Amino acid sequence: MRVPGLLLAALMLLTPVNLCAAEKDGFQFKKQPELQQIKPKKPVKIKLRRSPKDEYTWELAGDDAEEIVKTDRRLRKMLNLQ
Repeated sequence: MRVPGLLLAALMLLTPVNLCAAEKDGFQFKKQPELQQIKPKKPVKIKLRRSPKDEYTWELAGDDAEEIVKTDRRLRKMLNLQ
């Protein structure tokens, strides 16, 4: 009686291992280099100051030079400095 019970227990223990191995063989991991290069854009940081004479000055900081230039143009247009 012990031998069939032990064989059945051994089969039950080994069967999930075989299924997991089959699942791993069927799974393929792909790297997509275009997804690795996507980075969220950081916004341009603006430090806006107003002098006692009601004149505005600002400091711009950021990673993208084009965005800094666009932000500078928008600020000048909004503050009527052009």
